[in-house]
Amino acid sequence: MNFFPIMLDIEYKKVVIVGGGHVARQKLQALLPTKAQIIIVSPSITDEIAIYVGQGKVTWKNKQFEASDLDDASLIFAVTDQEEVNDAVEQAAQHWQLLSRADAKGRVDFINPAVVRRGDFVLSVSTSGASPGLTRKIKAELEAHYDETYIDYIEFLKKARREIIQTIQDKYSKRDALASLLDPQLEEWAKEQKWDKCNAYVQKLVTGARQI
Repeated sequence: MNFFPIMLDIEYKKVVIVGGGHVARQKLQALLPTKAQIIIVSPSITDEIAIYVGQGKVTWKNKQFEASDLDDASLIFAVTDQEEVNDAVEQAAQHWQLLSRADAKGRVDFINPAVVRRGDFVLSVSTSGASPGLTRKIKAELEAHYDETYIDYIEFLKKARREIIQTIQDKYSKRDALASLLDPQLEEWAKEQKWDKCNAYVQKLVTGARQI
């Protein structure tokens, strides 16, 4: 299959996970940062999922799957170890609902890439199922290179970009200033949490553009 890579805004949308095991837990953890309305349908769940239920981060329907469980769902995950249940989920899913079966049998509208998330900075890797091992390897390499310091760095870049766009009127000066935000020195200061130097750098860009 040739999948089309896309990022979806599913904030406050209903997402149903049918299954309560290890794979369901993985899907749940990947979904948590999206602020989706997550519902798990399963007569049993893992201890880790139970913690999220207790924290109010997910709704658990302690029951066998029924077609009505999919009402108004935008995304559906069929992740049980029972093929007949996954088949029932597929049969109940409407054509406009996006469905993913963990067993890769039947209808698979989408797959989940491996994700490295650093705030607004999101990197995804997929081999379309050809080599999960290679996907994990590359993800680990990305996690090591783009560590937690990138959360604050990306936030800084977002604010600096906004200031430059709002302040500098000349389009060429604006273009040059935005390009200057990728100066390796800025990235190094951000890793060292030297925000005073980062902010001074941006102010110099803005002030210099004003004087042109």
